[in-house]
Amino acid sequence: MLKLPRALLGVALCFMQGCSSFGQPVTPVAAPGTRDIQHVVVIVQENRSFVDLFRGFPGADAPSYGYMGSKKIALKPVPLEDPNNIANNFPDAIAAWNNGAMNAFDLEQMYGTPKTFPYAYVPNTLDEAGPYWFLAHKWVLADRMFPMEFGESFTAHLALIAGTSDLNPRLAEVDGPNAWPWTCDAPPGTITYTLTPQRIENPNGPFPCFTQMRTMADTLDAANISWRYYVPPVTNLGGKAWTEFGAIKAVRYGPDWKNVVTPETTVLSDIAAGRLPQVAWVIPDIANSDHPGSGSNTGPSWVASVVNAIGQSAYWKSTAIVLVWDDWGGWYDDAPPPQLDFRGLAIRVPCLVISPYARIAAGAKNGYVSHTQYESGSVLKLIEEIFRLPPVGPASQGYTDTRAASLIDTLDFTQAPRAYSPAPQPYSTGFLLGRPHSNRPPDTDYER
Repeated sequence: MLKLPRALLGVALCFMQGCSSFGQPVTPVAAPGTRDIQHVVVIVQENRSFVDLFRGFPGADAPSYGYMGSKKIALKPVPLEDPNNIANNFPDAIAAWNNGAMNAFDLEQMYGTPKTFPYAYVPNTLDEAGPYWFLAHKWVLADRMFPMEFGESFTAHLALIAGTSDLNPRLAEVDGPNAWPWTCDAPPGTITYTLTPQRIENPNGPFPCFTQMRTMADTLDAANISWRYYVPPVTNLGGKAWTEFGAIKAVRYGPDWKNVVTPETTVLSDIAAGRLPQVAWVIPDIANSDHPGSGSNTGPSWVASVVNAIGQSAYWKSTAIVLVWDDWGGWYDDAPPPQLDFRGLAIRVPCLVISPYARIAAGAKNGYVSHTQYESGSVLKLIEEIFRLPPVGPASQGYTDTRAASLIDTLDFTQAPRAYSPAPQPYSTGFLLGRPHSNRPPDTDYER
């Protein structure tokens, strides 16, 4: 794994100048201002809790310690490239959550690591979480983003395109299918796991080629809004990796399949060529994913490459970028997730909003920490409000974008649009593009 020279680690992070002030929930500004945004880009990273990436961030709820039972434990630095992983399925999440006590992360499956291993943070250094901290200081950091459902990445990504995992109002998808790939291309006999309102998990779910739920594809298509879902290639999946849309039958076998684009680096050439769609999701190769056990620390540079490409293009003045991690990945977090239904909410993850209209805290030059309670559906609601779209589906059928607070309140269309400040990128875009793809999905959650 290529590492930066050790000399760089001693360099003061001058790009961290400025301090985000303590923000407060606000009332969204008048809807007409949303016309200034014509593109929404959702960058999805993997398996990190809020505290793990932003421990000690000024003005945010991110303590330097946690609790294992009644024992107070100082969080220890664990770099992104650490080779160890943590289980993060539904039972692990429920155990760690411990009815809101947030003190049983030692009960997760550790794969041979000490039970204190989840009580950790990624160092805020240039070659680790530093680029994320730069973006947070400059733009908006949300410290109350909760995924829709306890458990693994399969349903976490489903929430970011559908706002639901319900098969019916009393039965939801949970965790991942029992065979790879997690799509309509799965081997015959593949089953999914289901969750009852009593939070009982059963291996009795349908083949992962769903017809039971609507997605943003339906909403965007109906309004003639262009969209693309950028994913890395996987050798045994026809060149397309874990595409959550690949588990939606109408997309996988319909005309929308052309909107699922590989490799994921195509987003960079689309930006350069003026082909950025109105709505985009960007899914990383595992090496750039931040996933525990990936052995790589290039995730922050990957994110910076996409954000910098937009920020330094003609798209900057009309774009809102949402950077969000899909699930907590097993890492400690202190914020008890509100329980809105039998699926969750789940353990807190980081979320940033980057835009020329990103809100600025009163009296500050840059930065804002939002304490509004968000969830996965908040990302969809932002898209819906920007483009004047209806909800994906009714709340009575488990769709969450109606109830969710919109990320629109991280934007202020009454302020003058701000110029872009390039994020530090320890690994260059050329390096990232020149490195061979791993041909592995960003997550497979083979814990079972």
